[in-house]
Amino acid sequence: MTSDTDDLLFALPAPPRVAVVGDTRRYPVARIFCVGRNYADHAAEMGVEVDRQAPFYFLKQAGAIVPSGATIPYPPGTRDFHHEMELVVALGASAHAVPVDRAMDAVFGYACGLDMTRRDLQLDARAKGRPWDLGKDFEDSAVIAPIVPKADFGVIGDRRIDLTVGAVRRQSAKLSDLVWSVAELVSHLSRYYHLGPGDLIFTGTPAGVGPVVPGDRIVGAIDGLPPVELVIGAPQSA
Repeated sequence: MTSDTDDLLFALPAPPRVAVVGDTRRYPVARIFCVGRNYADHAAEMGVEVDRQAPFYFLKQAGAIVPSGATIPYPPGTRDFHHEMELVVALGASAHAVPVDRAMDAVFGYACGLDMTRRDLQLDARAKGRPWDLGKDFEDSAVIAPIVPKADFGVIGDRRIDLTVGAVRRQSAKLSDLVWSVAELVSHLSRYYHLGPGDLIFTGTPAGVGPVVPGDRIVGAIDGLPPVELVIGAPQSA
């Protein structure tokens, strides 16, 4: 008997899996969509304006996933490594060209997440009109806590979203400050992608993003969700 991998040159890693609160099964990650400038105050601190005509996105590889509680090395190629605290939406059903009033049917649950960013590389690319991949899409750049199913979490509303580095609070806002709601994001993305189970949406970060250095401990929290925690380690040796 032959297997599906018998004609492959080498085997690839299994998809990352995220813990689910109240379930022994895990959530496999297929794709990671990230929303840019979805809090007006964060756009302002970055020196840009919110595009209120439509949301915009960048992607991260599924392999960028890191579970909460990990220690990651300070990444190569940057001297300005930043935290961005976000609400993450995990999809559990297919969605293609769905209207806003049906978009939430595709949502499986929610989690706390960190969009870790090589800010100097991102800003250099932005200034040159180039894609943000080097600044955003790299190993260990998508940190996520266990997912809470939608029914257990309830209505998103105006729950608080916060982040501390050590004993210092750096980010604090309400989820009601999102420029584009979860339903609007799912509906809009579904016009351009066949969304489905395993797709994550990092919904954007509030103001207060800033640098971290080796030894820093980051804790991000959203009311009703397990916090996301991360320790920054030393750079990896060559």
